[in-house]
Amino acid sequence: THGGTLPAKLVLDALLHQGARLAEPGEFTMRAFLNGRIDLTQAEAVADVIHSRTELALNAANEQLAGKLSSRIRELRTQLMSILAHLEAHIDFPDEDISPDTTDRMIQRIQETHQFMDTLLSTADEGRILRRGIRAAIVGRPNAGKSSLLNHLLGQDRAIVSHLEGTTRDTIEESANIRGVPIIFVDTAGLRVADDLVEQEGIRRSRKSIAQAELVLHVVDGTTPLHPEDLAFLNNGSSKACLHILNKSDLQAHESYHSEKKHPWIPVSCANADGVASLKDAIIKEVWSGKIKAEMLEVMINSRHQGALLRSKSSLQTVIEGLQSRLELELVAMDLRIAVSAVGEIVGETATEDLLDSIFSQFCLGK
Repeated sequence: THGGTLPAKLVLDALLHQGARLAEPGEFTMRAFLNGRIDLTQAEAVADVIHSRTELALNAANEQLAGKLSSRIRELRTQLMSILAHLEAHIDFPDEDISPDTTDRMIQRIQETHQFMDTLLSTADEGRILRRGIRAAIVGRPNAGKSSLLNHLLGQDRAIVSHLEGTTRDTIEESANIRGVPIIFVDTAGLRVADDLVEQEGIRRSRKSIAQAELVLHVVDGTTPLHPEDLAFLNNGSSKACLHILNKSDLQAHESYHSEKKHPWIPVSCANADGVASLKDAIIKEVWSGKIKAEMLEVMINSRHQGALLRSKSSLQTVIEGLQSRLELELVAMDLRIAVSAVGEIVGETATEDLLDSIFSQFCLGK
């Protein structure tokens, strides 16, 4: 914008004085939803577009805004409604007992919807990563090159780099777009036994950052012997994803690293940035674990969708058990209606006012 904000404020004040009011968060998108122009997944996609931090996240949000997820959910709901209609037909005509063949076919159809749901549920982790990003803690002993590595990953001098040990006393957090994935890198204080109270607090925070991170980048100085602290890190048996980085690859590596073959080292030189591109590739491979495919971006659910699908799937399992045990069909139909309602909640066909308030309150003013 150009100029001061006072003229705009005076115009706004004049409009408000004449009876206009400021729009509520997400009010325009909510109106589009209430008027049937978009469904609830598309409304959520508007917020995802606004908050997208990478091109990959933006593409996924645009696919959802275009209705790709909506069509899958409506297809699922149609399948469940068809099963419910079949079941209610037997309830309306009780003189004709439901045959075992009919029961088996109904169970088979429900199991097919289970598989459909599992396909959608498998995209939840990818959706969370694209929307929120992941936390990656950069850890290691003092002077291993952690801060230099952070600067290379960010493409800017964010952390202070010094040959003096213990320069980093507190954690430093910075976000970066790595191959389309938002990643929050956390540079931590060097891990060692420290007498200084300030450094001890920094190390405590480092360990907390490691616990909170979804990915750990373990950095060592390849020119010095492998330290017991690093050996302990290599052999701690944690299930947390971890990449082991051998810094100073431009120099001769100490022989102790050649004998450590259990964990592959990623060679990097923070002096000239050699290996940083390969490290980024390794990070992305670890993030996606080789699971993401281009077509998955068309449909990527969020935590709300995931919860609704899990509730629906649980109710469907109860339906299957009821049919197998020859339970009263009226009771079976109740569970099936719950499953249908949970799926309808995703697109907003059975959404409550509290749910709508929760979703649209996350929007910017207006929008």
